[in-house]
Amino acid sequence: MTRAVESGMPKLRIEESAARRQAAIDRGEATIVGVNRFVLGDEPQIEVRDIDNTAVRESQVARLRRVRAERDESRCSAALAAIAEGAAGTENLLALAVEASRARATVGEISDALEGVFSRHRAVVRSISGVYGASYEGDEDWARVHAEVEEFAETQGRRPRLLVAKLGQDGHDRGAKVIATAFADLGFDVDIGPLFQTPDEVARDAVENDVHVVGVSSQAGGHRTLVPELIEELDRQGARDVVVVCGGVIPAGDHAALHAAGVAAVFGPGTNIPRAATEVMRLLKERRASP
Repeated sequence: MTRAVESGMPKLRIEESAARRQAAIDRGEATIVGVNRFVLGDEPQIEVRDIDNTAVRESQVARLRRVRAERDESRCSAALAAIAEGAAGTENLLALAVEASRARATVGEISDALEGVFSRHRAVVRSISGVYGASYEGDEDWARVHAEVEEFAETQGRRPRLLVAKLGQDGHDRGAKVIATAFADLGFDVDIGPLFQTPDEVARDAVENDVHVVGVSSQAGGHRTLVPELIEELDRQGARDVVVVCGGVIPAGDHAALHAAGVAAVFGPGTNIPRAATEVMRLLKERRASP
């Protein structure tokens, strides 16, 4: 099983199943009450707790600085060195980590000490193809969107290119993978960024891959802080014409702030993917038509 996990096979099979499930929901073959059946004409606003991510981050940074300023640095360094030595041998790493914590070492520093010996696991970024599109074979709306993509490729000399990005400490990428396979099946060229990227890293990938659209998948609530930073980075790196859209668990109350920051569209939970693709194509045409 370890070899299977290293190859990414189990994760890929789960993502294939998720893509089939999402296609069934989008086509109305699988019922989700309130999403594709018995939908209210006017959804009531649900009050959600508003977290100032920037303030939280600044507070955490201040706490880390205070801890490092007040701790016994020599004791902490010795404890971290003991973790690295223990990882290279047969020592009890939990006991060493507890001792390092008592010496006020941070979780990140303890992790870095272990990484120096074991290295860090990086999931294989693989995309599936044909799974979502197969469910739409013969569908007129799907064929229409596919035709729009082909027309774009013919007029622009290349297919529309989408970068699916995960920002910050957001480790949930199944939805992003479903989006990637659906758009790829529609004819988009799709790049999938790694997990836990910073805004400047995503912007650099967008520039290097010369993408038309960056789609940020947000599941962990960092969109109000990280997406505006991404848009600023794109502008700084000369990619102002890149369309930025967001999807995932984004409260309706955050949409206005994201639009004000420059986000072209926000696709919330339950969004029909072919309709989202239609909207993306409309945005691309508008962006190409503007001076």
